Amino acid sequence: MPRQFRLPLHQPPAWDRATFVSSPTNVQALAALDAWPAWAEGRLALVGPAGTGKTHLARDWARTHDAVVIEATTTGSAPLDLAALRGRPLLVEDADRRSDGDIVDDETLFHLINMAGVDGGSLLLTGRLAPIAWEAAVPDLRSRLNALPVARIEEPDDLVLQAVLRRGFEAAGIRPAADLYPYLMARLPRSAPAALAAVAALDEASIDQGREVNKALALAVLAFGEDDGEE
Repeated sequence: MPRQFRLPLHQPPAWDRATFVSSPTNVQALAALDAWPAWAEGRLALVGPAGTGKTHLARDWARTHDAVVIEATTTGSAPLDLAALRGRPLLVEDADRRSDGDIVDDETLFHLINMAGVDGGSLLLTGRLAPIAWEAAVPDLRSRLNALPVARIEEPDDLVLQAVLRRGFEAAGIRPAADLYPYLMARLPRSAPAALAAVAALDEASIDQGREVNKALALAVLAFGEDDGEE
């Protein structure tokens, strides 16, 4: 069969609350974000494993409250104008992954935390780990991080995992067989990266082999350790 090509859809992420799947794994985070502007000293750290919706919720919060979005790991940019940011809602993404040379280094993060709660300002930080586990060479920053209020998103449950799979397939332009979702969820690790890796593997195999995305293809491609008794 000739090789098939699936055109990428290139749809921008829909970072809004309406497209976010609420479940017991993220209700604490939702409640904490909705408590703004009553955050303690105007600060909140939103933490959780990769792919569980931190950026989705954080960008929705930033859009709703006209916050300045700062990617902590950005390099090669001019230093932040802290005076211009004073009194503004701020979102700092991937604050736990910053390093020397990034736009948000230890000293900058220290000042951003201190600015929160002053003149109406506030600060939302995202990271995979709780702030108490973030590296900090500056002693005063260490104490600030340890004191940050934390909202957690846990590993995905079935509701969230199915949503991750569905959005992954939609982004790839795939309409899988309906019974593929429960089949995958019963076998995949409970993590969003694992779900998206499965989608990518099935997408590639479907194109290379000219096959539909279904349980038979998943069994052949994802090595679940079962006998291939179906086509």
